[in-house]
Amino acid sequence: MENKSPLSPHIQIYKWHISSLVSISHRITGIINIIGITFICSLVSFIVFGENNYEMINLFLISSIGKFIILGLTWSFSFQVLSEIRHLIMDLGYGFELKTTKITGLVVIFGSIFLTVIFYLIGKNFF
Repeated sequence: MENKSPLSPHIQIYKWHISSLVSISHRITGIINIIGITFICSLVSFIVFGENNYEMINLFLISSIGKFIILGLTWSFSFQVLSEIRHLIMDLGYGFELKTTKITGLVVIFGSIFLTVIFYLIGKNFF
């Protein structure tokens, strides 16, 4: 006897939407932020143990890899905050229209990039 129930849409058939991208990115940045917070707490705890540790951590943070990690965490935290605000608004019952979800999704994506640039410029004392 054949099973004639419909199959779930496969990733090759499914059409991507901004909301899908924001939702998946929200989950990924949540994991990145937990790892980042653990990393930051570890660095701070090493600083407590002496000046040599501070110099070693400072050398790491001013390296290209350290700057990349700082920039990535800044974007990740910015994305997470904006996405949480979007979810909070949706939890209140607003913003479920297709056009609104597209707009708020784009606001989260481009807003997080904008905030990252602003934080970078603040860190470089441009403001």
